[in-house]
Amino acid sequence: MGNWQEVFGAVAARVSGIGLIVGTFFMAASLTPSLIPRSDLVQGVLAGVSFTAGYGIALLLKWLWLYVQLPVPGAWLSRKLFVVSGSLCVLTAATFLVKAADWQNAIREAMGIAPVPTALPILIGAIAAGTAIILVGSGKLLGILWQRVSLRLGRYVRPRLARIIGLALVLGIVTFLGNGVLFSGFLRIADSSAQALDAVIEPDLAAPADPMSTGSAASLISWEDLGREGRNFIGGAIRADRIRQVTGLEAIDPVRVYVGLNAAEEPAERAALAVAELERIGGFDRSHLVIAMPTGTGWMDPAAFETLEYLQRGDVATLAIQYSYLQSWLSLLVEPEYSTEAGRALFSAVYTRWKQLPEATRPELFLYGLSLGAYSSQQSMRLHEIIDEPVSGALWVGPPFVSPLWQTLTAEREPGSPAWLPKLDQGQMVRFTNGTDGLDGAAEWGRMRIVYLQYASDPIVFFRSDSAFRKPDWMEEPRGPDVSRELRWYPIISFLQQGFDMAIALAVPMGHGHLYAFTDHIAPWMEVMPPQGWEPSDISRLRAHLQTRND
Repeated sequence: MGNWQEVFGAVAARVSGIGLIVGTFFMAASLTPSLIPRSDLVQGVLAGVSFTAGYGIALLLKWLWLYVQLPVPGAWLSRKLFVVSGSLCVLTAATFLVKAADWQNAIREAMGIAPVPTALPILIGAIAAGTAIILVGSGKLLGILWQRVSLRLGRYVRPRLARIIGLALVLGIVTFLGNGVLFSGFLRIADSSAQALDAVIEPDLAAPADPMSTGSAASLISWEDLGREGRNFIGGAIRADRIRQVTGLEAIDPVRVYVGLNAAEEPAERAALAVAELERIGGFDRSHLVIAMPTGTGWMDPAAFETLEYLQRGDVATLAIQYSYLQSWLSLLVEPEYSTEAGRALFSAVYTRWKQLPEATRPELFLYGLSLGAYSSQQSMRLHEIIDEPVSGALWVGPPFVSPLWQTLTAEREPGSPAWLPKLDQGQMVRFTNGTDGLDGAAEWGRMRIVYLQYASDPIVFFRSDSAFRKPDWMEEPRGPDVSRELRWYPIISFLQQGFDMAIALAVPMGHGHLYAFTDHIAPWMEVMPPQGWEPSDISRLRAHLQTRND
C-alpha cells in the first residue's frame, strides 16, 4: 500500500490535475466533426495535439496564478483533487471516444459517403495518448533545460532576469533546430524528391509526333523540359475527333502550351518561351486564350481544361508555366513569392503581345487558376494596366484563404449572403458558385466576367487563422450543403481541426473538399466564356460524359 501511495504521489507531483482536465476537454472537443472526415489515425494524432494544447494552456494559467501568489490547495487536498480530476477525465474521454464514429459519419452523410460502422475508440485513444506523451514529454524536457540554464545564469544575474534570458535561449535553440535544421532538411528532401519525380518520363507517354504540339521535335520546349506534370497536360490533350464524338458538334484541335521549371532559369524567360511557342503553333488564332497558373507541383487539373475544351469545341488555347516542384501548401508556406512572380511574368508577357494584335481579330483573353494557382493568378494583373483594355474574365477555383482579392470580395458581400457563397454588386462583374448555385446574378454581366468556384467544405479556402478565438462567418446559418449540421466552433480546437483538414483536403470524393468535379466546371465556364451553338440536350450529353470522369 505504501509503495502504491508513493508511486501515485510521484505521478501526481509531476502531472498537473488542471492540465489533465483542460487537456481532456480539448481532446474531447477535437473528436467532434469539422469539414473533412478523418481516419482513426488522423483523428488520434489530432486528439493528442489538442490534449497537449489544452495541457499547455492550463500550465500557463497555473503559472500565472502562482506568479501573482494566489492561494493554492495543500498537499492532501491536491491528491484528492487529482483523483477526482483523473476520474472525470477518464469518463469524459471514454464518452467522447464512443461518439467519435457518429460525429465522423455526420460529415460523411453531408458528403454522400457511406458511413463507417464504428470507429475504434481504443485505437484512437492509444494514438492520442502516444502523441500527447511525446509532445508533453518534449515540453517537460524543454522545461528542465530552461531551469538548468536559468540556474547557471543565476550565478551572474538576478534570478528573474536569469529566467527570462534562459527562456529566450531555449526558445532560440528550439527555433534554430526546428526551422534551421529539421524544417530546412525536410524541405531539401521534399524538393529533391519532387524534382526527381518531376524528371520521370512515363513509359506509356511518348513525345507528340505532330510538329504543331508543344514538346515535339519542332517545339521550342523539349519533351524533357516540360516536366512530369507538363507532359501529362500536353499528352492528355483531347483532340477534335474526341470532342465531336462526345458532343456531336463540329470541333478543332485545342492548343496547349506548357513550359517546365527546367526550361529556363527565370520566370520571365519561361514566360517569353511560352508566348513564343504559343505564337509558333497558332495559339493567338484561336477565339479564346487562357493564361493558366498550375498548382504548386505544376499540375493542371483535367477537370477544368477538358470541360473547357469540350464547351468551346477546341476553339481555345491554354498556356502555363511551372514555378515549383512542391505541393501547394508547402510552396505557399516557404516560397509564395515564386508563384506570384511567375504569374506576374506570364500575364505581362501574354498581355503585352496580345495588345499588339489587331483588336478585331485577337482572341478573348481569360485567366484561370486552381488552389495556389488561383492565388498567383489573382495577383498577376494590375488594375492600371488593364483598365483601358481589360481581360474578358477569369475562373478561379479553390482560392486559398490568403488570397487578398478573394478576402476583400468576401468581406464586402451583400448582407444576408453566406460567406461560402457571397453575392455582390448584383453579379455584374464577380459571382461565386459551388458549381450550381450562385450564378444567377440580379443584373446582366458587364465587360469582365469573373467566377469563383469553391466548395463550402474546402478548408484550403475557408481556413481562418483567427478561428482560434473567433467563430468564422462560414459556420453561420445557412451552411453549405456538404457541411455537417453537427459542426460547432470551439476556441483553439476549431483552429487545430481546420489545420488538419487542410492536410487531408483531397481525401474526399470528387465534388467536395479541395477536389473539384468535372461536372461542376460546366456552369462556371459557360458564364465566363459562353459557348456557341449548344442546345440544352447537348449540355446534358456532355454532363453525362463528364460524370463518368467524376467517378
